[in-house]
Amino acid sequence: MKKKLVVLTGAGISAESGIKTFRDSDGLWEGHNVMEVATPEGWHKNQNLVLDFYNKRRQQLKEVQPNLGHQILAELEKDFDVYIITQNVDDLHERAGSTKVLHLHGELLKVRSTRNRDLILDWSDDLLTGDLDENGHQLRPHIVWFGEEVPALEEAIDITETADYFAVIGTSLQVYPAAGLISYAPGTTPVFYIDPKPISIPNIRNKVEVIAKTATEGVADLREKLKSI
Repeated sequence: MKKKLVVLTGAGISAESGIKTFRDSDGLWEGHNVMEVATPEGWHKNQNLVLDFYNKRRQQLKEVQPNLGHQILAELEKDFDVYIITQNVDDLHERAGSTKVLHLHGELLKVRSTRNRDLILDWSDDLLTGDLDENGHQLRPHIVWFGEEVPALEEAIDITETADYFAVIGTSLQVYPAAGLISYAPGTTPVFYIDPKPISIPNIRNKVEVIAKTATEGVADLREKLKSI
């Protein structure tokens, strides 16, 4: 029976494919204040701005490819039962071949009803004002905005609680509740933390091995370390 490897990924792994993150040094997300494009208040204030912003992100996603980090995580399924829990809204893990991917913060290539959170549709083109669900309600990006609950969190906790190995890749561990997932790993589970600028992880009982490298370099190291265990 394969050991269970649970991997929490963040913007760092997608950045190496050319996808920008609002946690760049200027604090903006593609030139926009995140409060304008990633909050319910921003949506109600200027719906067209929000739709245009995510339309551009959706088009950008079509222009990038999975990188070596994504590919190695997919290849690890040969030897491990790999579960990816990602804060990223792109589909690069899936395109690389990972088969068990849970998106905490939603998905760019999906939209949902503004009235029914569970009415979710695949969507690869632009989303416009006037695009409605089957009941006549406006569709919105299937993105968990700041101030909204994270529907996938409970499933993510359940997955983490049964991890034999837990890895954190390309995330600042600053965005909650995702950052708190690490505390749900069993106390005997080894934790690998990949980040070129790692921070200290407070209140963790697990043994943490820090790999102070970029996602693509660090995942290659992770593969070798897991093979030697």
